Amino acid sequence: MKQRIAAAFIMGIITTGLISFTLISINVGFTEKFLARWIKSWGMAYVLIVPVILFVGPKVQQLVSYLFRNK
Repeated sequence: MKQRIAAAFIMGIITTGLISFTLISINVGFTEKFLARWIKSWGMAYVLIVPVILFVGPKVQQLVSYLFRNK
């Protein structure tokens, strides 16, 4: 369980950081407000995604196992 929680936190940092950086740079550009908007967006996305990874992730794993089960 500790490993799953740690993985969720690390995966959350990486995915939300990359996605928010990319989308803010595309939509806003590298202006003087970029860093503030990126940090705000990153924080909001991170708070949202960690519970999703923890609670939806196992269900997705079950679905994938079901879809690729040996017949």
